[in-house]
Amino acid sequence: MSTIRLDFVSQDHMVFSGDVNEVLAPGIEGQLGILPKHAPLMTILSPGEVVVKREGQPDLLFAVSGGWMEVRPDKITILARTAERSDEIDLQRAEAARARAEQLLAQGPPREERASLEMALRRSQIRLKVARRRAAQRPSGPEFQQADLER
Repeated sequence: MSTIRLDFVSQDHMVFSGDVNEVLAPGIEGQLGILPKHAPLMTILSPGEVVVKREGQPDLLFAVSGGWMEVRPDKITILARTAERSDEIDLQRAEAARARAEQLLAQGPPREERASLEMALRRSQIRLKVARRRAAQRPSGPEFQQADLER
């Protein structure tokens, strides 16, 4: 199966770099599936889940808060505002953040605070979704290896 190079960075670190078979990403107008030799594309990413597929290995799951993606026939570059690998997400902390945001929204906050609370709720829901999907996968070996970051 053919591969395409993925360089995935956030504002503060290299998230992943390596050859992959497919990338699923939350485009501004819907979910995008990118395969090797894809037509060139530049898009804004919405907050959501990025899935990286590699043959014979568990899917790599990431929660992103938005960003940009450039696709060329031989390379994908993702520049995320923030990105968390599924194994970095603390379920209890994400659940507490979700509950806190829901509680504050239920209190009817002033209009200027509502948008940031809605974004916090959305981020916590995405983080929970990604972490729960990883828990359902339960890979038998280490999901991420240092070599993935050094390629």
